Amino acid sequence: MKIKDKKWVRILRAYQLQILEGSRLSSLAQESYTGKLTLTPPRGTIFDRNGKELAISVDVGSIYGYPKAIKDQKGTATLIAKALRIGKGDVLEKLRSSRSFVWIKRKVTPEEIKRVRDLNLAGIDFTKESRRYYSCMETAAHVIGFASQDNRGLEGIELEYNSYLEGQEIRLTRIHDALGRPLLFDTPKQGRHDPFDLMLTIDKEISYEARKSLKKAVEESGAGSGLCIVLRPQTGEILAMAVVPEFNPNIFWRFKPHEWRNRAVTDCFEPGSILKTFLLAAALQEGVVTARTILNCGKGEYRIGSYVIHDSKPYGMLRVSEIIEVSSNIGAIKMGQRLGAGRFHSYLKRFGFGEQTGIDFPGERSGSLRPFKDTSLLGQNTLYFGQGISTSPLQLAMAFGAVANGGHLMRPYLVKSILDQRGKVVKEFHPTVRRDVISSETAKKVRDILEGVTREGGTAPKAAIEGYHVAGKTGTAQKVDPIEKTYSNDKFVAFFGGFAPSDSPAIVILVALDEPKGKPYGGVVAAPVFSEVGYWTLNHLNVIPSTQHRLFRPVERQREIRVRNPDMPGLIPDVQGLGVRDVLRKAQRLGVRVVVKGSGLAVEQSPAAGTPIKRGKLLTVTFRPPC
Repeated sequence: MKIKDKKWVRILRAYQLQILEGSRLSSLAQESYTGKLTLTPPRGTIFDRNGKELAISVDVGSIYGYPKAIKDQKGTATLIAKALRIGKGDVLEKLRSSRSFVWIKRKVTPEEIKRVRDLNLAGIDFTKESRRYYSCMETAAHVIGFASQDNRGLEGIELEYNSYLEGQEIRLTRIHDALGRPLLFDTPKQGRHDPFDLMLTIDKEISYEARKSLKKAVEESGAGSGLCIVLRPQTGEILAMAVVPEFNPNIFWRFKPHEWRNRAVTDCFEPGSILKTFLLAAALQEGVVTARTILNCGKGEYRIGSYVIHDSKPYGMLRVSEIIEVSSNIGAIKMGQRLGAGRFHSYLKRFGFGEQTGIDFPGERSGSLRPFKDTSLLGQNTLYFGQGISTSPLQLAMAFGAVANGGHLMRPYLVKSILDQRGKVVKEFHPTVRRDVISSETAKKVRDILEGVTREGGTAPKAAIEGYHVAGKTGTAQKVDPIEKTYSNDKFVAFFGGFAPSDSPAIVILVALDEPKGKPYGGVVAAPVFSEVGYWTLNHLNVIPSTQHRLFRPVERQREIRVRNPDMPGLIPDVQGLGVRDVLRKAQRLGVRVVVKGSGLAVEQSPAAGTPIKRGKLLTVTFRPPC
């Protein structure tokens, strides 16, 4: 009977273990010798408009562990912490985890992998992961953004197009023996798709030059921050967006979140006198003034109710073109009163103020344009010279683009196309006209008047670009004190916006410096950035200089006088000693395309002078400043 009882006990025990608790015990057993590992997939490559890499994925090593397979957790933690030069407590906390799998340290150097591997520790293993690398570092960083350690977009284009850039997530099941040694991995399940690549509208070289010039201006002016936007007015393509303070997306965690912000899109300011550009456009479009209309600027004082508006100088009778050139606030009010506050408000909305531009970028703000019916008499009049409205720099740039391109408000965009891994275009983006704002005839009149701003006697002669007609407008906007709720007497935003060549605009540039010290005027601190970036960009894009342009400046001294042979039809000309403008004109006459390197006077050329001109052959010319 005893034997019988023992037999039944074994049968019942087997039934309990295999039938009643079989599923639970099987899971426990499996956990003791298996573990799940999730690997970060590589992301698609981000290219600039010319196919140059801006963001790529590279393979790096990572170290992980299985706590249940580690008997001496304290000793293991001590050895790993020493090898990786990290805190022992953090490692020990991970190894004492109840989880079956823990990351020890991800995306480490080959030297760190070797030091840990040489320890030959049970329950510790290694794998390859993908890490994001930004080859241009600070250049275009505020556009590209960055991705997390798990390769998910967190800022910028990386965030906006994350669903295209991220690939399939790889999940592996690892089987190990009792000592924690790996035996095999099962086959990963296929996810959604391979990552797609992006080709941006951004030009890497222009972005670098914009960043360099802007950074210098911010440092020299003592400004708290600054930005520079370069775009094509006919299409809305953004060629560059430089922002200071800068950050390096490869080590983004070392910077403060406000330094990641793309201020060109996310920040809003009162525009100040730069808004007079669009008052002028509206007044000309409605026919209430012409460039030669004379208005009384009241010797620098004009009363509105109990308030007195002042000009920087006591101007008297000025033509409309002169009002814009010297940026008279009282003259702007007189123009605005002819137009009417309601119509001006309507035109501001048509130019895109008070609404988002629609750019393919996260965090865009719409600014604020108070409804006309809620605006006081004083507010209606100060709006004529840019107070009582907040705009983003991108809104201003796109509004300038509408003047430059003949009256069409374009949607800005940053991505030209989306490509699969074979380089095939799967989605392409094209220029989009949001609305027509003014006629092409009015746009030309505005451009002609804005040219006077950059000449001697205007507010921004420092915006002039050698060899090109330039049009633009300054703005020096008082900031509102957040505590006193009044305009500050020592905090300003300095603007310059414009385009070149003004007779056939190829680029629009908007520059803003926040709280510059000393002379905070747009024509002093922002205009030089426009000139430097514009000169470089126009040469980079091979834009032919303006015809019959005369720039009055001292004749540059040359080291030697060269006797030049006359140009012969069908032969490469001798261009050494000439400036960029003259080289481009000479080449244009002969039907030769030129690659410009540097600035100043031509010192080298290839092919040499006298070489027969071959169809499609480029003439590369190197320029250096004269001594």
